[in-house]
Amino acid sequence: MLKIWGRANSINVQKAMWAVGELELPHERIDVGGKFGGLDDPGYLAMNPNALIPTIDDGGAVVWESNAVVRYLAAKYGEGSLWSADPAVRARADQWMDWMQTKLNPQFIGLFVGLVRTPPDDRDWPAIEAVTGRLIECYRFLDRRLESRPYLAGDEFTMADIPAGATLYRYYDMEIERPELARLRDWYERLSARPAYRTHVMVSYDDLRA
Repeated sequence: MLKIWGRANSINVQKAMWAVGELELPHERIDVGGKFGGLDDPGYLAMNPNALIPTIDDGGAVVWESNAVVRYLAAKYGEGSLWSADPAVRARADQWMDWMQTKLNPQFIGLFVGLVRTPPDDRDWPAIEAVTGRLIECYRFLDRRLESRPYLAGDEFTMADIPAGATLYRYYDMEIERPELARLRDWYERLSARPAYRTHVMVSYDDLRA
């Protein structure tokens, strides 16, 4: 059986679990990281020397790094759904997954750490305002790209939507001023109508608050 190590309120674990949910894969998730600890356990480090989450073991195939996990699951179990048979569609999915990791994610994490994980008296408000502005520009970019298609790689939901889409629940939940980006909001509503998204992404993060 597929095993996934990582806590449910980690956004990186949520990417993997969202893919698992979409594919309806039998699995066992094991809490590690955060308050659960275990990342420095020798057995865990033997699987993932970075001591991060998630890590999966699929019948001896060990994979870490959240986007790599999503790609692996999509390639093995999701042909025709998460994994397109068309190389051009897969390339579009890859570019959006990489864009999320290199462009969107640093701004998203910067805001989340500064606003949610930092005690109110210690917050650096100029830095928070600056990273919020950069994050919103990333979402504006997504909003423009969604003008001609309902999902990032085209007409159908694919693995492309998982990494960036996983950030939207917290983005719309955090107490910040947001511009109205109609296409981004519509995409979020399409994603949040999916049972796997509601189960694995729309998860309380209250115990991560400072």
